[in-house]
Amino acid sequence: MLQYAIQYVTMRTNQAEPDQLELRPLSARSVVLSLLLGAHPPELPVKELVRRVEPFGVGGSTARAALSRMVAAGDLRRTDTVHRLSDRLLERQRRQDDAVHPRTRAWDGDWEMFVITATGRGPAERADLRARLAALRLAELREGVWLRPANVSRPLPDDLAQVGERYTARPDRPAAELAVTLWPLDAWAAKGRALLAHTARVDGPADRFTAFAAVVRHLLADPVLPAELLPADWPGTALRTAYAGYRRELGTR
Repeated sequence: MLQYAIQYVTMRTNQAEPDQLELRPLSARSVVLSLLLGAHPPELPVKELVRRVEPFGVGGSTARAALSRMVAAGDLRRTDTVHRLSDRLLERQRRQDDAVHPRTRAWDGDWEMFVITATGRGPAERADLRARLAALRLAELREGVWLRPANVSRPLPDDLAQVGERYTARPDRPAAELAVTLWPLDAWAAKGRALLAHTARVDGPADRFTAFAAVVRHLLADPVLPAELLPADWPGTALRTAYAGYRRELGTR
């Protein structure tokens, strides 16, 4: 009995519940967006979009209705029979591409620091700024002070100069210790490993699509730290490799 109990506990530990993995139900809109976000250039003819969403349980009439709503909402732009991501979603595609293929450089111990100097902003503006800085893989040390190891190659948007200043710093605190306080590294790694296990288990186009959409969302939150600051068995590279394989699988299909 004890042996079976141990096996059961181990199985439950390795298999996270769907809500813990943040698996979201498929909708016609989410399937269309995911296909276009993964396409380069991010545009497809209506006929091709309808063909590609069918394996995920989205019928032709449902797909066309979703496309019309997305054009009206400003998610897509339509030119003749071709649908393309709007400018707003092109920025989302750039963030997703950076998450899947982050541009890094050798780390020499420097940290990138951004200090907010502007005042008089309302709650909505502050929340938007925090979201933008987090999307740039910066973490908040204390209110108004954001930083990260300077190992990521990406420019800061020009308009951020209106609200703050960028510096290069060398904290006295040990880098690995500081990283642990800035990012929930163990929690991110645990969820990443659970997602990898889930993608290996699921079968069927819709379930795999849902699983890998969750993988991409998780990669968006990867701090992309230097290897020496990461816990052992960090699943970031494995997640990116699995997603690349899934993109090839979609292309073959």
